[in-house]
Amino acid sequence: MITVTEAIATPGALKRLADEGVSIWLDDLSRKRITSGSLAELVASGSAVGVTTNPSIFQAAIGSGEGYEEQLTDLAVREVTVDEAVRMMTTADVRDAADVLDAVYRATDGRDGRVSIEVDPRLAHDTRATVAEAKQLFWLVNRPNVMIKIPATKAGLPAITEVVGLGISVNVTLIFSLERYREVMAAYLAGLEKARERGIDLSGIHSVASFFVSRVDSEIDKRLTALGTDEALALKGRAALANARLAYEAYEEVFASDRWPALAGDRANKQRPLWASTGVKDPAYKDTLYVDDLVAPGTVNTMPEATLNAVADHGGITGDTVTGGYAQARADLGAIERLGISYDEVVQQLEDEGVAKFETAWQDLLDAVAKSLESKGVDAR
Repeated sequence: MITVTEAIATPGALKRLADEGVSIWLDDLSRKRITSGSLAELVASGSAVGVTTNPSIFQAAIGSGEGYEEQLTDLAVREVTVDEAVRMMTTADVRDAADVLDAVYRATDGRDGRVSIEVDPRLAHDTRATVAEAKQLFWLVNRPNVMIKIPATKAGLPAITEVVGLGISVNVTLIFSLERYREVMAAYLAGLEKARERGIDLSGIHSVASFFVSRVDSEIDKRLTALGTDEALALKGRAALANARLAYEAYEEVFASDRWPALAGDRANKQRPLWASTGVKDPAYKDTLYVDDLVAPGTVNTMPEATLNAVADHGGITGDTVTGGYAQARADLGAIERLGISYDEVVQQLEDEGVAKFETAWQDLLDAVAKSLESKGVDAR
């Protein structure tokens, strides 16, 4: 397999994907990726025009310690708390990545060139704390191309409205259900309306809605396998794509509704669907499945490096693979439901697990940093 770096001269599938109106973002960040020039190379080649992060990504990067020793020593000398240390390290990486992507941000009028950083996942069910954290992160990073990630929990919805209403660009994360996705889009529109009331220029506010893909197949496939019938097994690998395609249909409907023209007239930007969790977890499926089969204009696909490399090497980009599939998508989800697998139960479980996984990763990161600070003679409690 060729790597993205090797594919720069002949970008092939990555260029075809971009030509179809899909923005390619990298779902990874570390200090080594920044200082080595790897990120700059990906951006210069057009292989990636944005970056997303999450607590698991930072746990892997900072937990390794590579590239963070000098800053950890400085933080230890200052005797900062472990929470402050983690925030100083993560926001420093996001700030530097935002500088790498600044030219893309300016060339695309803010559409791309974005770097996302997530609010503390422990605040996922606290609206006021999420808003306060989002404002603090926006101030700490201090770059116009940062996006603040807010989880699409019930408590996250009013936080989205308030933060967008302050003129801050938001990446809404951990969206699994079609109903919640519609609520997310409504929260974004309400935020734009609030920003307009405050006299804020709407053209500077951008947002993406991160709709998770592979985890839907992982959970539903497990249940289909347990049923074991021919009918059940024939539906494996179809739920995630069906769910995502119907999400795009919902996006088209909301931004063609009566509520949108007035905001568009004030130069507001649509909240683009972002396909997240696009790394294939079942080796029986092609490793570019959630890229090749989710091509639609005006979307973002954020990929871990392995998926990005796979697409560069052998991605099968054949045009729009979303908008013609709504009827089949409804049929697939309907067939799964008739087998006794509750869609509502699955998506709520996935949301709960998603928040819990990020909380665990964040705590692991805090523990690793605390240990590093203590090794330098500082009690970071």
